Amino acid sequence: MEFEPLWLERDNGAFAGLTQHEVRQNFTHPDFTTPYDSVGNDGEGDWELFLRAGQALHDLLKREPARYLIVSHGGMLNQLMHAVMGIMPQANNAGVRFRFGNTAFAQLLYFPNQHRWAVDKLNDHAHWPDAE
Repeated sequence: MEFEPLWLERDNGAFAGLTQHEVRQNFTHPDFTTPYDSVGNDGEGDWELFLRAGQALHDLLKREPARYLIVSHGGMLNQLMHAVMGIMPQANNAGVRFRFGNTAFAQLLYFPNQHRWAVDKLNDHAHWPDAE
């Protein structure tokens, strides 16, 4: 097992440790946001997180071909999927979002000779005892 800081959860700045309700109560939200805006006043915006996810992906692809289990958080995994799919972060959180429920997993296959990805599973809960 390895620990790689690139895979850490998004830095939510002043939002860290707060519930969504507390954030809505205590912070004003602009009518329009860009991917370059910080989250929580001084945290990582979508663009910054997208770049970090791209770096983590790049580092992973430099490793020997094998099966790798990546454990991270939804925001990071969302931006990783954006990097894999070639989808740039959008203004106002528009565009494609990938769902990652707690303890759910995605399975991606990479074919290096064609630089082609296949998404085999997404938001899979098959390991849950009550999953069908």
